[in-house]
Amino acid sequence: MIEIQGVSKSFEEIKALQDIHANIKEGAIFGLIGSNGAGKSTLLRIVSGILKQDSGTVLVDGEQVYENVKAKENLCFIPDTAYFLPNATGKVMAGQYEMFYPKFNREQFVKLAETFKLDLDRKIGTFSKGMKKQMSMLLGICANTKYLLCDETFDGLDPVMRQAMKSLLAMEIMKRDFTPVIASHNLRELEDICDYVGLLHKGGILFTKDLEDMKFNIHKVQCVFQNEVDEENVLARLEVMQHHHRGKVVTIVARGTRLEILDTVEAVKPIFAEVLPLTLEEIFISETEVAGYDIKEFFD
Repeated sequence: MIEIQGVSKSFEEIKALQDIHANIKEGAIFGLIGSNGAGKSTLLRIVSGILKQDSGTVLVDGEQVYENVKAKENLCFIPDTAYFLPNATGKVMAGQYEMFYPKFNREQFVKLAETFKLDLDRKIGTFSKGMKKQMSMLLGICANTKYLLCDETFDGLDPVMRQAMKSLLAMEIMKRDFTPVIASHNLRELEDICDYVGLLHKGGILFTKDLEDMKFNIHKVQCVFQNEVDEENVLARLEVMQHHHRGKVVTIVARGTRLEILDTVEAVKPIFAEVLPLTLEEIFISETEVAGYDIKEFFD
């Protein structure tokens, strides 16, 4: 498990991280969400041991990582802009990874490169941005580390390749002891893959939550009431997060199970009532508005 306790980091006058607290559980995909400049890259670099925090503690399986070579063998960090040796081919980079990661799986790497149609004898500098992303992801996965820290993993990939990489991460979790941490500013990229999500804003984490729990305990209902009194009764009985009208149609986002919310609404015998699915973005909008923030501040 990755334990982040009271971590802060500044670069001269810029406070990149302020008193960060988070626990990242093993065997699940953790999504770190936040706008550009929120501190995602800095946090991943601290967790991977590239940077040292100014204060606080980062423990990976109970050990501090900074200047701890043995602990770093369990971590692989893929930056937003991947670095490759000058004029290096895929085979050359595989050799480099073997030097630093004792469990690097060259056989798997060669097979995946064939699957993704990446020529391992070709200089990576001649690859497109998307191909470079694919190469860095394959190297990271085949490093066979317990933790894979990915910064804007899917940026630059077309929709087909995004799904292919997501499937690859999911398969690795099923095969071995593996925990990916994916940082992104795009909620939609993470919705169908993450088990847990954390929202990072202005250097601080607003909350970390189990995605399934969030979806199970927040619902949106659209209804038409017979009169204003019935509407007021329902609103008084629900833990309302959002509430607005469009003509006679009332939309309510509230905490609770689907059955609890629907039973409360149907108790007043509305003209119409229907529970609608919520996207991850809608859930975050509701959560951040309750916390007193505007979701537009967070994402591009």
